[in-house]
Amino acid sequence: MPRTSATQPRYIRITDFGDDGVEPGHEYVTLAAPERKHELELNDVLFARTGSVGKTYLHEDASEPAVFAGYCIRFRFDPAKVLPEFVYWWTKTDAYARWVNTIQRPSVQANINKEEFKRCPIPLPSLDEQRRIVGAITVARAEHKEKLVEANALLAGLDDFVLDALGIAPPEADNRRVFAVRLGDIGGRSMSPAHHTPVLHRFIDALRKHPAADKPLSAYVEINPSDSVAGLAPDAMVGFIPMQAIADGATGEHTVAERPLREVSKGYTQFADGDILWAKITPCMENGKVCIVDNLPNGIGFGSTEFHVLRAPRNGVVLAEFVREFISQAVLRRVAVHAFTGSAGQQRIPAAFLASLPFPAVPLERQREIVASVRAARERARRLRAEAEAGWVAARAGFEIELLG
Repeated sequence: MPRTSATQPRYIRITDFGDDGVEPGHEYVTLAAPERKHELELNDVLFARTGSVGKTYLHEDASEPAVFAGYCIRFRFDPAKVLPEFVYWWTKTDAYARWVNTIQRPSVQANINKEEFKRCPIPLPSLDEQRRIVGAITVARAEHKEKLVEANALLAGLDDFVLDALGIAPPEADNRRVFAVRLGDIGGRSMSPAHHTPVLHRFIDALRKHPAADKPLSAYVEINPSDSVAGLAPDAMVGFIPMQAIADGATGEHTVAERPLREVSKGYTQFADGDILWAKITPCMENGKVCIVDNLPNGIGFGSTEFHVLRAPRNGVVLAEFVREFISQAVLRRVAVHAFTGSAGQQRIPAAFLASLPFPAVPLERQREIVASVRAARERARRLRAEAEAGWVAARAGFEIELLG
């Protein structure tokens, strides 16, 4: 039965707590018989007494019924003495965090009880001063959110930017689970139904129709090249990139650690400066773990065996950055799941999928223009996020300084 305000009040759990109220994307939880003593009213403040002990939530939306989990403690404040918003923002300070760390009892699950929370020291200026301070941090929070929204919009606009720039229309959604394929069209390929899903083949056909896509990707880049480390001493330092070192979202951001060659020469994937790493396993592929590596110690690196390595020839007809942006496109990652092989949880994209992918090798100048546009948008998004975080940190620190000196 669909959730309605009359039958299913929202159930607020610690996992829902965020700096801006209930975290977006959290599903409503249905309670068969919610207890009245757990009903929330406007401006109630919840404190987590176990688990993420000390975490807080301010109930600012009274448009529908809500109840809270029993492992939270609810406080209601006298508005003639203290603003609930002021208390809430006080719990975001380092001073409050230090108090929590001092008070909580270490056990299997750390906890603070109601009486201990009631003794939490809170600097309490006049109501007018509380309003002024809350007003300032509310403005800072709005500016923080605004910059993050703009940054996210910029990055979202890059999801299919390369295909749009090339005039390639992504396929329409097609969730059919039953479809027919001509036997002659299988051509010795896998008999797995997923590999013949219409949405995948419409995408491949759209790429193939581009006038510059008369050859597959393997005609322009080497996929999973074989390299040698002959002549390099076992103690020589090389780069090391595990899967977790590459950011999600196809941003290309990654970190490189250094390891002695003897520690990583076996059991890892080898690559070199200028190579593209593309995660082939689920869910890393869908999450957009892809990057170009450079400035590796001794020009050599090793990493997860779940990477495909693509190497564009130096001074060739394609730019490595253009190839990376092309294989990072969100629509490509969405349809690529139909090319997975292997068992559930260990599914991977075979190298043959990338090798046979029709590749629009437009002139180098056009590749440079597209790459420059993407780079500028990503840099703008990074700058906005950095500014948002710096401003937010400063606002929270200022809140604490005003109260504690």
